Amino acid sequence: MKAPALETFNGHSVLFIMAVPAEYGKELKARITPLICGVGPVEAALTTGRALLALEHEGHKPDFIVSLGSAGSYILEQGEVYQAKSVSYRDMDASPLGFTKGVTPFLDHEVHLPILCPLKNVAKASLSTGGNIISGTAYEAVEADMVDMETFAVKRAADTFEIPLIGLRGISDGKQELSKYGDWADYLEDIDGKLAKVLDGLYEVL
Repeated sequence: MKAPALETFNGHSVLFIMAVPAEYGKELKARITPLICGVGPVEAALTTGRALLALEHEGHKPDFIVSLGSAGSYILEQGEVYQAKSVSYRDMDASPLGFTKGVTPFLDHEVHLPILCPLKNVAKASLSTGGNIISGTAYEAVEADMVDMETFAVKRAADTFEIPLIGLRGISDGKQELSKYGDWADYLEDIDGKLAKVLDGLYEVL
């Protein structure tokens, strides 16, 4: 795999990661060139791990990784951007064997992995990652403020290479039960602009 492009943010090298091109609108295109990792924890882990290995091989390991894009929530404001203060893995449940739900067996990690939150003016929220789209009453079983399908995988890869992770998510859906593609996509243009403004603030902070 060819090493992805890194951005220089106020003297620091940063790898930006997004799931799909649909989340990468004109405002973000004017600022960054992200690694597109694909949908779900498997694709995100594979793509991120390969990219970081390629960067390490070239001697260009980033100072920070920023995972950004959309998320769902039935309690947070749709269209607003939040910093992920922690991320958990909702798919992992080996509790019938005595392991804590959310903890990968034989790995020593917390249920809610903490994430760096450097922006004072951006609200913080907990995040849950899994391989399914959450909608309607399914939110009741999720122990987090918002949900996505990639950040936990990116966090595990970042930790493996000892790189700090920042997670930024715009809420695209959750107030209404999803029934079609547009229920998710309608907010993406607005989220693109707000994520871009948050990145402008991040540039000043790093």
